[in-house]
Amino acid sequence: MALNLTALKNYLPILTWAKEYDREVLFSDLLAALIVTIMLIPQSLAYALLAGLPPQMGLYASMLPLVAYGIFGTSRTLSVGPVAVVSLMTASAIGHIASAGSVSYIEAALLLAFLSGMFLLGMGILRMGFLANFLSHPVIAGFITASGIIIAFSQLKHILGIKADGENLFALLHSLYESLGTTNLTTVAVGLPTLIFLFWVRSGLKPVLMRTGLSDKAAGMLAKTGPVLGIIATSYAAYYFDLGSKGVVLVGEVPTGLPSFQMPKLGHEAWRELMMSAVFISIIGFVESVSVGHTLAAKRRQRITPNQELIGLGAANIAASFSGGYPVTGGFARSVVNFDAGAVTPAAGMFTAVGIGAAAMYFTPYLAFLPKATLAATIIVAVLSLVDFSILKKSWGYARSDFIAVMTTLLVTLLLGVETGVACGVFASLALHLYKTSVPHMAVVGEVPGTEHYRNINRHKVITHSNILSLRIDESLYFANAGFIEDRVYELVDANAGIQHVILMCTAVNEVDLSALEVLESINLRLKDSGIELHLSEVKGPVMDVLAHTEFIKHLSGQVFLSHHLGVQSIVTASEEKKASSTPSWDI
Repeated sequence: MALNLTALKNYLPILTWAKEYDREVLFSDLLAALIVTIMLIPQSLAYALLAGLPPQMGLYASMLPLVAYGIFGTSRTLSVGPVAVVSLMTASAIGHIASAGSVSYIEAALLLAFLSGMFLLGMGILRMGFLANFLSHPVIAGFITASGIIIAFSQLKHILGIKADGENLFALLHSLYESLGTTNLTTVAVGLPTLIFLFWVRSGLKPVLMRTGLSDKAAGMLAKTGPVLGIIATSYAAYYFDLGSKGVVLVGEVPTGLPSFQMPKLGHEAWRELMMSAVFISIIGFVESVSVGHTLAAKRRQRITPNQELIGLGAANIAASFSGGYPVTGGFARSVVNFDAGAVTPAAGMFTAVGIGAAAMYFTPYLAFLPKATLAATIIVAVLSLVDFSILKKSWGYARSDFIAVMTTLLVTLLLGVETGVACGVFASLALHLYKTSVPHMAVVGEVPGTEHYRNINRHKVITHSNILSLRIDESLYFANAGFIEDRVYELVDANAGIQHVILMCTAVNEVDLSALEVLESINLRLKDSGIELHLSEVKGPVMDVLAHTEFIKHLSGQVFLSHHLGVQSIVTASEEKKASSTPSWDI
């Protein structure tokens, strides 16, 4: 019974933290939920606008998904909901098959959330969280930076009151330029000051609040609710001055009440087109969530389980598809606010869902006069914090291959669109790994005097032996590098005519696949024909377990040594004994 309960807790983390819940934790979670709710209302509306969806869908996507994640997720403070990059990817995915705002467009968004959720859930059940590792951090940084730039420029049309479209930066800039003549100055008078105000709020509001006597933490929390002030002010201005009649585009009537439960149309004719987009959204969302989750968990000496996070995020997306939302993931900004506000358990997210539900029931009528320019300003300020060009300088100074991967992903995303950028990012990550491992570092090593350590002969003063080639391979042996290693061994042997023994130092070898095994057999055979013995040293246990059952070990011309030093000494001793025995004795 105890075993079953433990297994159940692994799949339902709520059973772990719920039993520790008390009044103090409840108060902390409620306070965090209040602050996060105030921040999320404008943000959710803005991201729905970015995705080309009705504003209420942003609110719906911030309700039931939070509850689902609270039950199945392992992070205590991760806040799940719409985020900028996923919203952009959603718009890009469904913009091909339906026009924004249409019924078919909304149905496609629901289906996309469902497909994303099922993919994440399947990966979690199959324990495939490791797949996220195929996207390197530099590539992700390049993609997010490019996405942030595209998002910021895409929102300028709402600030200027013009119409402009484009899937990539070039098309977007061209469309903006051609529409500049139709700029609505009244809209600019609303959007530009709001944009300036929100930029000031990020850095200037906190010091002002602290001068009133508030603590650093309290001032920081209140400063994060600054966008609400912009919404209230511009909504009132739109109502009082009747800005809608002067060309300022308003959100309009937002349905009041909670979302109705509905089954996404699985028979949607575009589900095949949406499948790959769902995969990309899932991977990007999962990588972002896990990154944020690990960062926040480490601050409190907690841990998250990536495979269970897949299940939690999958459940959140499925919940979004059944409750009128669209694809969601763990957001950095909202999670940090949730953490800083003192959230202790995922119950804070559930309380946030209740708060947003209350807003959907009682406050949506007041959103009718909200200018879309205000929401656009909110998005621009939020996404520009994602833009990080420092990764270019950092990668250039560290590794040119990483720089190429970052720059390629960034440029492809900017010029060809987000989906192509994601695909390119995955390809670049894999190509980068294959490139680095296909030409592994190999060093001829010698004994550091007075020790049993062996180091590169080109870096250290070491002791070598004319009849022994000690070669360290700093990579696992697999199909991509097997040929390179074979050529390198032959090259070094041919360059040293006195070689009688070759010892492959396998300290860094974690795996030997079948292609590499065949190459080792070929090396052993060729060296044996040349009168040279092949030895292995410091082979790791799991690798030796595999090799022990192969013909290669049976036919190995030399030996397998526990340590490289032991191998060298054994060969030297055997060579000296052989030389002594072959020397004629002249004793009478």
